[in-house]
Amino acid sequence: MKVTDHNIRWQGMAIRIRHVSRWSGTDFDHIEVLTTEPERAPLPITETGYRSHFLHSEDLQAHGGAVAFVLAWLDHDAKGKAWQAHLLTSRQLSLF
Repeated sequence: MKVTDHNIRWQGMAIRIRHVSRWSGTDFDHIEVLTTEPERAPLPITETGYRSHFLHSEDLQAHGGAVAFVLAWLDHDAKGKAWQAHLLTSRQLSLF
């Protein structure tokens, strides 16, 4: 089991990715995604700014590793209606 931390920026936000390979001696890897700036800001993959995800080690490597996987996941889900609506409402001033 190996633990690796990566810090990335995506759409102006700082994000920490923690990758645990072969979690608990299994064929699964564990990824944690946490928005650090702004702290706990929503992402397309989580409304709370934190996401825990397990996937087969081989699948993660096929996607190019933890950073490439998370970036592709964020970019993919950012195209969805929910994230687009979030962006729209976060840009508008609210009177209430």
